[in-house]
Amino acid sequence: MVNTGLQLISFTCAVTGWIMAIAVTALPQWKVTAFIGSNILTSEIVWQGIWMNCIYQTTGHMQCKTYDSMLALPPDIQAARALMCIAIFLGWLSCTVSCCGMKCTTCAGDDRHAKAGIALSGGVLFILTGLCVLVPVSWTANTVVQDFYNPNVPLQNKRELGQAIYLGWAAAVILIISGAVLSTTCPHIEREGYRRGYTGRSFANSRSSAPDPPKPITTSSLPLKEYV
Repeated sequence: MVNTGLQLISFTCAVTGWIMAIAVTALPQWKVTAFIGSNILTSEIVWQGIWMNCIYQTTGHMQCKTYDSMLALPPDIQAARALMCIAIFLGWLSCTVSCCGMKCTTCAGDDRHAKAGIALSGGVLFILTGLCVLVPVSWTANTVVQDFYNPNVPLQNKRELGQAIYLGWAAAVILIISGAVLSTTCPHIEREGYRRGYTGRSFANSRSSAPDPPKPITTSSLPLKEYV
């Protein structure tokens, strides 16, 4: 019962992290305008994502435009596009596999070994999903920090970390931890089932040994005349 509840909690957290990864992929706030220097206009904020650029004005008006050329994009944005799409697919696959391997489902029947293996595969896939989210987010953050402290980059081109970066880090941590917890519950169930089966076989194969027949009393040590 404890393992079932732990599986449900870890699976729910993993699905939440996967939904957060989808939101990170769609949000344009990967890079935001850095308000430094005296020539930066604070009346508008520039957002740069992996799919589009947006200009948000303080009046509430926002205008977004997708990138014209994919090959002209920086390497970090190109890698972020590919890895985030892979992460979304792996997250969907992880949810499907984990549902089939959880104890509260009827998939795979009563075969505990098969369900444990399926659930373990789902946990590993969740960990891979978290890594696919962590790599592009950290790469983009490293690029932003390097450009910010680079004196050769003009002030109007300097950017800061956006909200999507922090949300991506949170999603990656949730996915990795949830996948690890989901994976650790599976071998315990498998060992327990094997131990029970082995104990049952040991009792079943054990034969109750029949008592030895009583041995006759020998009187060879005493002469027969003493009993007369």
